[in-house]
Amino acid sequence: MKAGDQISDKAIPSAAKLIAAIVLLQGVASFAYPVAKYGLAIIEPFTFAFYRFVLASGLLMLLMRLRTYDIAIERRDYPRILLLGILIIPLNQTLFLVGQSLTAAGHGAFLFATSPIWIFILALMHLRERFRWSRLIGVTVALAGVATIMLSGAIEVGREYLWGDVIILVSVIAWAYYTVIGKPLVQKYGALRMTAYALTAGSAMYFPYGLYRAVHFDYSAVTIGAWGAVAFMAIGLSLVVYVLWYWVLKYMEASRIAVYHNAQPVIATVVSYLWLGEQLGEWFVAGGLAVLVGLAISELSRKRSSP
Repeated sequence: MKAGDQISDKAIPSAAKLIAAIVLLQGVASFAYPVAKYGLAIIEPFTFAFYRFVLASGLLMLLMRLRTYDIAIERRDYPRILLLGILIIPLNQTLFLVGQSLTAAGHGAFLFATSPIWIFILALMHLRERFRWSRLIGVTVALAGVATIMLSGAIEVGREYLWGDVIILVSVIAWAYYTVIGKPLVQKYGALRMTAYALTAGSAMYFPYGLYRAVHFDYSAVTIGAWGAVAFMAIGLSLVVYVLWYWVLKYMEASRIAVYHNAQPVIATVVSYLWLGEQLGEWFVAGGLAVLVGLAISELSRKRSSP
């Protein structure tokens, strides 16, 4: 029996709730790139990460204290939880912050848009999800749409961005493994508990070095806005987005939910248009339509395969 087979039909949320959760988490995550870029211009990456991880882990463990669970975590699962902590903190989020500080803001959004490809491949290998040509085509079309949007102005070509881009790509692959390895554990223990334990484990490993950087950092130029960026990344991304991601992953195929990553640049650009008055342009319209078509193809593949 697969890990997800023990979930009864009555326990599965409606498709509308799942899609609403995906839209919410992708909407919040869309702000991560410009917010992180702003905060990292004032607070160096390792100090920024230290405060973010401490705040996020503290809030998650506080929420854990307010809940009770019927199932105790088995001893054999602790190494995998520790691995999740390594993947999400040192390899994913710390490398993301370092890479984002070394490259242009739009590069992070584009590179993370490749995560559906990595998750698609890893889900086939480790979760034995069914291979669907329509799912692969949907992912590819949506990624092409993101590339169209990014190449219309968000991507800046230059050797000075190479190391930052490489570092972010490593963090993207770490996120893909965090998703795939975490799915069976989330189905067994729940999204909040696994997110809290993974982030706390990873934060504990990062704490000594992060504390050293925080103690030696010069805070004279730090603004309220920079602290606000830290708070947003801790609460908005590490708490809200991560918990919602694992919660949706509990009920959906990893390769299916991953396709929605490609909606982030579209949402971010629309927000910039509504909030900052930035022009969308023809390239955005074409790329946005391609993303929607890719999502539609992916969803159609699910419906056709349903009994």
